[in-house]
Amino acid sequence: MAYQAGGRRPAPRPVPEGLEAQAYLQDYALLLDAVPFPSLVVDHRWDVVLANGAFETLFRAVAPHPTAMPGDNFLRFVLFHPDAGTILGAHEAGWCLPMLAQFKTILESYGHDHELQSIRREIAQDPIMEAAFRQGLPHWLRAVGEEGAQLDGAVRLLLHPDPLLGATECRVVGETPKTLQDMGYARYTLVLRAAPRPAPAPAPRRSRRPGGLGAHLTVVPAPEG
Repeated sequence: MAYQAGGRRPAPRPVPEGLEAQAYLQDYALLLDAVPFPSLVVDHRWDVVLANGAFETLFRAVAPHPTAMPGDNFLRFVLFHPDAGTILGAHEAGWCLPMLAQFKTILESYGHDHELQSIRREIAQDPIMEAAFRQGLPHWLRAVGEEGAQLDGAVRLLLHPDPLLGATECRVVGETPKTLQDMGYARYTLVLRAAPRPAPAPAPRRSRRPGGLGAHLTVVPAPEG
C-alpha cells in the first residue's frame, strides 16, 4: 500500500488540516498504489507526502542516511545521498543539476522556509556543490536552455534494481489534481520505458568526502587548496 514516508528528518512534515483533506489523502494513497510505476506526492520542499510500492521497490537497496532518504525528502536524496547515482543514471546532468535548478526556483519563492535554508547551508558546506550551484548551474542552463530544468516530460535514465529492467529510461510525468495542488502538493510519476537499454559499463569508483556528493559534480573544477 502507498505509504506516508517516515524516518529521521530535519523538520516535522506538515499534516493537512481537516478531516476531509486527510481522508482525501488516504484515498489518494490507494489510487497511487494501483499505479505500476514509481509515483510520489511531494510538498514545496520535496518532502515526500505519499509514495507507492513501485517507488519503494526502486529505492529498496538504498543504504540508511540520517537526512537524505528518498522516501523522506527526494531533493535531499538526489543532492546528498551517496547511493543516488547507483539508481539515478547520468546523475549529474540528468538529476542533480535539474534538481538544483528546481531548488533555486523554490528558494526564490520560499526564501524564509527553515528547511530550505537548511538545504542551502548544506550545499554551501560542500565547496564543489556550492560552486556548481553558483557558477556551474547558470552555465549549464545557458547550454541546455531553461527547459533542461523542467521535470514534467523529461526523459531520464534509471538503473533499476530489477535485473529484468536494469538500465532503462523513464519519462517524468507531472500529474497534480486541483485538490492536491490546493494543499500545496505535486505528484510525479516515473513512467518506465518498455524496452530497457543494456546497462552501461560501471563508472570508476571515486572517494567521497563525508557528508556530501560534491565529488561527483564535474560542471566546475574542484577548488584549489
